Amino acid sequence: MEWNEKSDLFFSCVRCSRRYPVQHVRYTCECGGLLDLQRDFSRLKADELLSKWESRWGAKRGAEASGVWRYKELVIDLPDSQIVSKMEGNTRLYPAGRAADYAGLERFMLKHEGENPTCSFKDRGMTCGVTAAKIYGANCVACASTGNTSASMAAYAATCGMKSLIFIPSGKIAYGKLAQVLAYGGMTFQIEGNFDDAMELVQKICSELGIYLLNSINPFRLEGQKTICFETLQQLDWEMPDWFVVPGGNLGNNSALSKALMELHQIGIIRKIPRIAVVQAHGANPLYKMWKEKKNFEPLKNPETIATAIKIGNPVSWEKSLRGIEWSKGVVEEVTEQEIMDAKAILDSAGIGAEPASCCSVAGAKKLVESGVISKKDFVVGILTGNMLKDPDAIIDYHNDRLRDQGIIGRYANRPIKIKADVNEVRKVLGL
Repeated sequence: MEWNEKSDLFFSCVRCSRRYPVQHVRYTCECGGLLDLQRDFSRLKADELLSKWESRWGAKRGAEASGVWRYKELVIDLPDSQIVSKMEGNTRLYPAGRAADYAGLERFMLKHEGENPTCSFKDRGMTCGVTAAKIYGANCVACASTGNTSASMAAYAATCGMKSLIFIPSGKIAYGKLAQVLAYGGMTFQIEGNFDDAMELVQKICSELGIYLLNSINPFRLEGQKTICFETLQQLDWEMPDWFVVPGGNLGNNSALSKALMELHQIGIIRKIPRIAVVQAHGANPLYKMWKEKKNFEPLKNPETIATAIKIGNPVSWEKSLRGIEWSKGVVEEVTEQEIMDAKAILDSAGIGAEPASCCSVAGAKKLVESGVISKKDFVVGILTGNMLKDPDAIIDYHNDRLRDQGIIGRYANRPIKIKADVNEVRKVLGL
């Protein structure tokens, strides 16, 4: 199996615009810039695309039942036989409930990507990445990961019989995610150092051993992640929000979001451009520092945050991320550990729930409303990136107020109540 020589797809460097054919494996340009997957839009008509996407909504089987491949004209237009899918996407868009009151917003909705097959947004990108690996003839894939990427890659590789190699920072991964990797059969290497050290190593391994790399440096990954935007807007019947608020770690997610909006705008499907707010944790905030201090990008050594999914000091997609933020007239914000976990407690108690990194969307929206950047009357969509059970230790420790050594107080703690096995004990607690 190989790429069609007549394919209209090609790679384009985000830094110097140099083009490369898609038929050969490539992750970066000769100048060092990251690559975008691009295509010829001249044959795409807005009305025809909208009609096709609407007709596929609710499909029961086949690749078009996927919330990624439903939009294959703007992802990768392939026959079902070539696609590696787990029916990803089709995630819910929730009214934020009490989290909207907490953030100070009159209209706040949350797109929950934790409802994907392996419980994070990574599945949208991984269906494309593993499909590309299959077309290139790879039998082994690899990634560096703080958790969600590795869980997703291991699952999709197992689906089509590929071997998967995962490089994780020793002791720096939530057990909910590590459990998935082991269960799906991923060969896991725990290395000394942080995520950035693991990322440097995996790139060398893939280059020297001819293994296909599936971190977000891979241009196919972002193509799948774009569909978070497509699906959200279709769920809104193409009403444009004023803002998208998204957590910022390796910065692939908001890069994909802005690329999706650029393409929809170019084709003529949308006219209004929502602004993008990227929210980083204070202890892992290199993009925020660049934005706030108006200086060149500098990696952050030894990033630290309870939001392990975004504990990244040298995000590979920062150039793509910055391009999209500037294009959308967006902003970059940071939130503290306390703000993350308080927002999480509120979101969880609203019956929605998400892992700590996701809750940067809620904490960041609140902070931007308080500073006047976002109006309380603005229509805001926050992206929740992972399921709450990805990191159960953070939940238990917060609600038992056991995070004070990390500077986090259980302000909204819901502590278990110890009682004797007696009805009167329950009456007493309930005040009856």
